[in-house]
Amino acid sequence: MKKMVCIIICLTILFLGILNNFSVKGSTVSIQGELEQKLIRFHVIANSDSVEDQALKLKVRDKVLEYISPKLKKSKSIEESREIIKSNDAAIKKIAQDVIKKNGYSYTVQTKLSKENFPVKTYGNITLPSGEYEAYRILIGNASGQNWWCVMFPPLCFIDITKGEVSYKETEKAMKTVLTEKEYEAIDNTQSPNDNNNKIIVKFKIVELFNKLMKK
Repeated sequence: MKKMVCIIICLTILFLGILNNFSVKGSTVSIQGELEQKLIRFHVIANSDSVEDQALKLKVRDKVLEYISPKLKKSKSIEESREIIKSNDAAIKKIAQDVIKKNGYSYTVQTKLSKENFPVKTYGNITLPSGEYEAYRILIGNASGQNWWCVMFPPLCFIDITKGEVSYKETEKAMKTVLTEKEYEAIDNTQSPNDNNNKIIVKFKIVELFNKLMKK
């Protein structure tokens, strides 16, 4: 009964959103599809959610980014970035293994560049809708812990998102090298709550919530 009530509420909100924003409904799917084709995400997945495993994940992240970020910053296209990642895969895996061993663990490491399904995620001033994105993933041990993520193309991983307005401008500049103005506005979470583009993001989240409820 409780599940049915939640589904009805979500459907009502979704229906009202479509009525209020019908003009952007068609572009929502289009923008989501374009984003999936233009980005390469980067995820480092911890062995577990223990404090130690989460700390280890960040150490692996730091060493890998120290190595690969300078190479990716020179990339001019998603194809070039893809080749850089593939050609450096073995080196990245070794770096991760060395960090793990140095910190006293014996976890295995898997690395893969593949299409993966992801939920709505926020990184600094951008919020990406759920969807199937190309992603380079480092899986530590059981890979059952929370992950750290950024965007490898365009290269956002070297931007410190804790720097507020400075990092926001750098992120915007990098994203606009591959996204149209409309696409960037759709993922910009600094827009006014009354802005239509934020309504698009809200729709992404409503649809994702509905899908999760249907699977339970």
